[in-house]
Amino acid sequence: MYPASFDYKRPATIDEAVALLTQFGDDAKVLAGGHSLIPAMKLRLARPRVVVDIGRIANLNYIREAGSSIAIGAMTTHQEIASSKQLQDKCPLLPETASHIGDMQVRNMGTIGGSLAHNDPAADYPAAILALDAEIDVAGPKGRRTIRAGDFFVDLLTTAIAPNELIVEVRVPATPKTVAYVKTEQKASGFALAGVAVVISPAGVRVGITGVAAKAYRATGVEQALKGKTTAEAIAQAAARATDGVELLNDIHASAEYRAHLAQVNTKRALERAASR
Repeated sequence: MYPASFDYKRPATIDEAVALLTQFGDDAKVLAGGHSLIPAMKLRLARPRVVVDIGRIANLNYIREAGSSIAIGAMTTHQEIASSKQLQDKCPLLPETASHIGDMQVRNMGTIGGSLAHNDPAADYPAAILALDAEIDVAGPKGRRTIRAGDFFVDLLTTAIAPNELIVEVRVPATPKTVAYVKTEQKASGFALAGVAVVISPAGVRVGITGVAAKAYRATGVEQALKGKTTAEAIAQAAARATDGVELLNDIHASAEYRAHLAQVNTKRALERAASR
């Protein structure tokens, strides 16, 4: 199916993009890598009057150190993240997660900013972003502001970004090598039925889970159960709390019961893998 008619805008700067989003409001959609927006438009699930293509804006594609963190431009592709030696050395969870996204064609075009802004409930990045307690910078008509990962993912396909704001940068902390991402995917699409990201550091254990609920979430029950201990017995007991207090998805891809089972199994596996590193 062909998409509905739309106007195409290609701003050269972040300020121009923000001005267009402010002008057209809910009638505008941002085009980054296009792997979420274009299929939705072809199915006419999305019918924007204006498409704002940010692909030609300079300085939105980079990976560089920023103090104790690594800064990543919003237009950095999944493949660039997966293959980044800098991230592999300083924040290995993110490239490990990126390597699980789609296939090579998707990874070559899809971007971290586009994926986070779309906030698909089965996307891979949100679990890692939550486990890393990352920061997302957005630009709007009043300038830039920073949103913590825990405040960013609001609901199904909904984030804390305003309609006239644009993701410009993601910052992740340097971490030890004791991290892991374990995923069970829907075979046709590659999306997560249950993806679990784990960071084990001297400050404690952080666990992000995607694919099992309307949005990714921190598995705080697991984290609390592992305070001060990461033994095999403690991990097994903590993993059983992977879906505590969470309303699970129940659809044609997997039942709520199966997703709960996958979340617990993959949490155990991710914790064991991270601890072994």
